[in-house]
Amino acid sequence: MLNEKIADIFDEIADMYAMENIQFKPRAYQKAAISLRSLNRDVKDIYKEGGLKALNEISGIGESMALKIEEIIKTGRIKEYKKMKKKMPAKVEEMTVIEGVGPKLVKKVYEKLGIKTVKQLEEAAEKGKISKLKGMGEKTEENILSGIKFLEKNKGRKLLGYILPEALDIKQDLINFTNDKNIELVGSIRRGKETIGDIDLLAVSNNSKKLIDAFCSLRQVEKIYARGADKALVRLKSGFDCDLRVFKKESYGAGLLYFTGSKLHNIKLRKMAMAKGLSLNEYGLYKVKSQNLKVKSDKLKVKSNETKTKIAGETEKEIYQKFGMDYIEPELREDRGEIEASLSHKLPKLVDRKDILGVFHVHSDFSLDAVGSISDLVKKCQKMGLKYLVMGDHVGSLKIAAKMEGKDILDYIKYIESLNKKISDFRILSGVEANILRDGTIDVPDNILAKLDVVVAGIHSVFKMSKKEMTERLCKAMKNKHIDIISHPTGKLLGRRDEYELDVEQVIKIAKETKTCLEINAFPDRLDLNDINIKSAIEHGVKLAIGLDSHSVDQLDVLDFGILTSRRGWAEKKDIINTYSVDKLFDFLKKK
Repeated sequence: MLNEKIADIFDEIADMYAMENIQFKPRAYQKAAISLRSLNRDVKDIYKEGGLKALNEISGIGESMALKIEEIIKTGRIKEYKKMKKKMPAKVEEMTVIEGVGPKLVKKVYEKLGIKTVKQLEEAAEKGKISKLKGMGEKTEENILSGIKFLEKNKGRKLLGYILPEALDIKQDLINFTNDKNIELVGSIRRGKETIGDIDLLAVSNNSKKLIDAFCSLRQVEKIYARGADKALVRLKSGFDCDLRVFKKESYGAGLLYFTGSKLHNIKLRKMAMAKGLSLNEYGLYKVKSQNLKVKSDKLKVKSNETKTKIAGETEKEIYQKFGMDYIEPELREDRGEIEASLSHKLPKLVDRKDILGVFHVHSDFSLDAVGSISDLVKKCQKMGLKYLVMGDHVGSLKIAAKMEGKDILDYIKYIESLNKKISDFRILSGVEANILRDGTIDVPDNILAKLDVVVAGIHSVFKMSKKEMTERLCKAMKNKHIDIISHPTGKLLGRRDEYELDVEQVIKIAKETKTCLEINAFPDRLDLNDINIKSAIEHGVKLAIGLDSHSVDQLDVLDFGILTSRRGWAEKKDIINTYSVDKLFDFLKKK
């Protein structure tokens, strides 16, 4: 879609205006970028159907931004952007992806050292040139180099939230072509991993050539790498590699099992098969019989004659059954005890979309970095079949995102109360996301927090602390009786920033003692807590909340990624407070 390209341009323009300390314009472009990225439709199609008026109706897109979008659609460029790039030719967007590198730093290193690219920035940092600039130091250089190293380590991996929509589009196009629903995404995507290398699909067909031809002719395909009788590998216009394998019906389940993975899960199953005199591969589960045949000649020779009889392969379920196992959901197949739990019939009944009654940590236009009204969010939640919405707008000292404190928050609560009087069979809970300061205190007074239904608190600044200091900081925040949920507890940004130094086990222990929920942040850039920490929290009896951290109406759909991550962490309905009714939720919160 064109949305991402325009959003990237808007982000870069915002950064360039920020360099010049120009007020308001950066925020306008950032909001427009958020809106474009959260759209479920291509902005080009919206424009074709309704022109400028339709663009203006998109939340976060004003008249000026609509004209810019129209200009790109018609000409492929923006004059304003071209003009600004002449003034600042550095690759701003490329460099600001590095953790700790902002627009002002990019401007400084360009003006003082002529640096335009990440490579030039890395070379300058390695030679000690950055630390010599006014306001910089060796620590700045270290942070730049570690940030670049982190990006290099994660190169080639794409976020699940950004690759899955296109993967689903391709799957649906193939289903429409074949009129056969036996087409499935496999690999890391099916297991719900937070980052993905490429898109893998598996299909059933008696006419594999016809299906392969259709796959290679898809509108999303840019280049065909390889094409065979029952498989093909292509490059998509979006930059991902995508492959399709076609199986016969009798081997479809075995193919699904094999290509879904994980590798460790498959290895353990194959070892179990060998111990039982069986053989497991991508085409089926076989019973193996061996015979030794003597052959008369000048020298005695012994030949081994092996025969295989297929005993399962059409479905994954029947393969597991042959091992005496219960079916294992794809999200669990990481060799973390799921095989043993299956053999002893103790697998968890994983939380499901139908179990979710409400969502937490949702931002509206009461946050500076979000678009969309609370009323529009309610309408979307109702369409999603939800029963309540817990707000999480920014408050306090984070001026880049928060515009409420003190009396503003009290007015916000009254406004939410007035909205609740106008709707039926749905509830808006007043909630905010406050900041945990360096010393573990909260930047909003307790008497204000006490008036809110739910308080989420998170760390949004000062990430470079020792493990002991950061752990004490979070634990102190949880001991505040008004804090209900800790947002994005480990602070990671996938592909951009690693987790900060933290004793997660100690945080989980204090969460249990203080009856504080830990968030499973559903936003694709975070997915924090991750699956391993979720499993640990559940084992310690800590309750979890799926928080969306959404900044527009369409971003409420990130709920699905929170559910996927919860399932990877072995979460059941009872572990996730989003499954509580409003009354049960209030009873639970009172225990804090």
